[in-house]
Amino acid sequence: MDMKNTASTSIPPPSLLSSSPSTLTIIPPSTTTSGSSSAPSPSSQSPSPSRYEAQKRRDWNTFGQYLKNHQPPLSLAQCSGAHVLEYLRYLDQFGKTKVHVQMCPFFGLPHPPVPCPCPLRQAWGSLDALIGRLRAAHEENGGSPETNPFAARAVRLYLREVREVQAKARGVSYEKKKRKKPTQGGSVPSSSDAPPSTGATSA
Repeated sequence: MDMKNTASTSIPPPSLLSSSPSTLTIIPPSTTTSGSSSAPSPSSQSPSPSRYEAQKRRDWNTFGQYLKNHQPPLSLAQCSGAHVLEYLRYLDQFGKTKVHVQMCPFFGLPHPPVPCPCPLRQAWGSLDALIGRLRAAHEENGGSPETNPFAARAVRLYLREVREVQAKARGVSYEKKKRKKPTQGGSVPSSSDAPPSTGATSA
């Protein structure tokens, strides 16, 4: 489905690229509002959320805004893995990671010497972390793990494809190096056993 036709252009940039809070506000079930303008006493103040929790809430609010501006508008109950894929493709317009096409002379080079007209995309690492936060937020807001759209198989396959495509296009590897334990005899593994050296990855 074409994201330009389904997503409204009035949607603000997603929170994973902007630190500004979303226009939506979610109040936790344990929080109550009061009409009084007086500041709460120190004993009633809850500790400030961690950086991860704050980012997760911003991501959740931004996704809710996306569903609201979707054509036609969608409720969370109507959201499926296909809609999550639409959202991930929509985010590419805010990407800052250069992904070289196969015809580009810099395809596979981690550090091109000069700029090229290849498109900018969301980095795989950013998308993978975003889906992890949204998956957790969905269940924290009453969603069922069995019907969690962010855990859909299609979403996992899409992220795997993005990782493979970007690894080849950028000449980097997202595989984590495994640290080998020394053997009892103290032998050092040969160079053929050691993981290949790769360039540093960027988020």
